[in-house]
Amino acid sequence: MQSKSVNPGSRTLIIVLSVLATTVVWFGLSGNRALDDDGEKKVQFTTEFRLEDCIFETQGSNPYFILEPGYQLVFEGEEDGETLRLEITVLDETETINLPDNGQIETRVVEEVELADGEPVETSRNFFAICDKTNDVFYFGEAVDILEPDGTVSHEGAWRAGEPDEDGLAEPGIIMPGTFLLGSRYYQEQADGIALDRAEHVEMGLEITVPAGDFSECVRVRETTPLEGGKSEKIYCPEVGLVTDAPVELVEYGYNIVQ
Repeated sequence: MQSKSVNPGSRTLIIVLSVLATTVVWFGLSGNRALDDDGEKKVQFTTEFRLEDCIFETQGSNPYFILEPGYQLVFEGEEDGETLRLEITVLDETETINLPDNGQIETRVVEEVELADGEPVETSRNFFAICDKTNDVFYFGEAVDILEPDGTVSHEGAWRAGEPDEDGLAEPGIIMPGTFLLGSRYYQEQADGIALDRAEHVEMGLEITVPAGDFSECVRVRETTPLEGGKSEKIYCPEVGLVTDAPVELVEYGYNIVQ
């Protein structure tokens, strides 16, 4: 085929038009991205977990979460001039959760006791169970007692899957998947207007040193909530579980170490 010559002026015009077209397309795609109130790109978090595929067990473990009665984690740290202590205990107790679409689910109770300068400030009883198919640890709610400065007790943040929230019924979330995939995003709590914590897997392969020891192959989880804003980060390590939850760090772990 015989080639045709192109006038230099025409070639310049073609290039300019091509650049302009590309620019328009790029800005068009950018403008279609969903933005939140702060102008940041919205991030989607998983809310549906196919509970119907699971047979739930009240004890067991996955690489980063141990749900065996008697297992304990003890944390210490300082904040605003106060000495903080957190004691987490997997109790030899279960709690029944009633879900309209899934029936009764038996869960394991995990107690968290928070102290400031040696005085209890908050106690929570969390309800967890493990899916036999995926080894995911599901979160079904928590009962909360917060000791206020005036001596009264608040239950703020308490929720229970299957019971009313501000938009229907609260639903379970996941506290720790059986397989840690970098970039995964999911809801831990699903109680509209009450508790909506969500997690994002942001780092893995970490080495960390805390008072309880040196650990490797650890993972970092970033937690946020649309209710209050802000964020926090936690680090979990294999065959141990939670190791840091700023401002506290793990100082001791094992079975029945705190009476």
